[in-house]
Amino acid sequence: MTITAADIRREVKEKNVTFLRLMFSDIAGTLKNVEIPATDEQLDKVLSNKAMFDGSSIEGFVRINESDMYLHPDLDTWTVFPWGGENGAVAGLICDIYTAEGEPFAGDPRGNLKRALRHMEKVGFKSFNLGPEPEFFLFKLDEKGEPTLEVNDRGGYFDLAPTDLADNTRREIVNVLTEMGFEVEASHHEVAIGQHEIDFKYADVLKACDNIQIFKLVVKTIARKHGLYATFMAKPKFGINGSGMHCNMSLFDYEGNNVFFDTEDPKGMQLSETAYYFLGGLMKHAYNYTAIMNPTVNSYKRLVPGYEAPVYIAWAGRNRSPLIRVPASRGMGTRLELRSVDPTANPYLALAVLLEAGLDGIENKIEAPAPVESNIYIMTQEERKEAGIRDLPSTLHNAIKALQEDEVVKAALGNHIFTNFVEAKKIEWSSYAAFVSQWEIDNYLDLY
Repeated sequence: MTITAADIRREVKEKNVTFLRLMFSDIAGTLKNVEIPATDEQLDKVLSNKAMFDGSSIEGFVRINESDMYLHPDLDTWTVFPWGGENGAVAGLICDIYTAEGEPFAGDPRGNLKRALRHMEKVGFKSFNLGPEPEFFLFKLDEKGEPTLEVNDRGGYFDLAPTDLADNTRREIVNVLTEMGFEVEASHHEVAIGQHEIDFKYADVLKACDNIQIFKLVVKTIARKHGLYATFMAKPKFGINGSGMHCNMSLFDYEGNNVFFDTEDPKGMQLSETAYYFLGGLMKHAYNYTAIMNPTVNSYKRLVPGYEAPVYIAWAGRNRSPLIRVPASRGMGTRLELRSVDPTANPYLALAVLLEAGLDGIENKIEAPAPVESNIYIMTQEERKEAGIRDLPSTLHNAIKALQEDEVVKAALGNHIFTNFVEAKKIEWSSYAAFVSQWEIDNYLDLY
């Protein structure tokens, strides 16, 4: 459904919208906003792409002498948040970022994904669909309203009340998302205590990435309402599973066909040659794009054996231990599922990279290796080596080094985003490496 400026003006009046959030994402994937009063004058400015902000204040954007930037709202992202107060409702628009010269800003993650989609169209495909599966933890707040690491339930996978004490919170999140137009497919307690998952229907990748950002905002807002703190941190607690964001991907042609599906597949998996080449690209670049899929120091505390997160670069059908899985659904539902991504990833950057890696596989006919259907977690190092299975990077430091060696991934990010991302992550790693942790005190203080 296409939303027009007239639709927005009408809803502002009908729903008593008094403030408007102009939202965008920085390179780290943090949702930012400029909030303005929803007066006729300000609406005119917004809807004519003349709303400005100071880009030099955003990490990785521009220098102070280049600070004036414009917000171009995507009208189809218009939403009225269901938690308005006595002073009226608040609405939001997700925006693309433009320079003062009227050009798309090279450091805008959303604009960068659009660039990858233009490449996809030139190759001959109409749409790239994404079905994300973001997980999160709910923790209690202390008496000062600050988050703790104390969970409010002892539930496990698919548990329900009274074991799952957060079901009311999760149910309200689902209700709010539904009211905002999300098509929620499932909601359940995850494996770890205090961990939850809400799955919403796949969509065109740009809309799906917008949905991820709004989803995070809704989860955090409703959790606060219930006296809880929601975090999408990859591994907030030692000894339990971390949070992932599996990405289910599929390509469609201009006739509306899923080009990953082929009933005549000689390998018997009903995958097309295009799907195998796309898979080949994902596999070839997997080690090098890990820094984008798992962009924090903490991400690599999740990517360890024993907690169901993928650690090894391999693919399979039903087997859930490899990096990439082909879910059982066929026909229009045929897809590839990348299991390494965690919810700290900037979705716009992650999917731009994954799309370009897959397109590299298609354009250069990169063959996918043989699938691995045995449990990789119980294979010895020698068995993995013999099967050609490589480990993912074990630290952010190693992942950043690998990122800098891959021209396809670098091109998928563009020079501005690549340079600023690497610089920020090197600073993050240096800060972490210099920090003396409690583990070191516990293990070395009395020993030496």
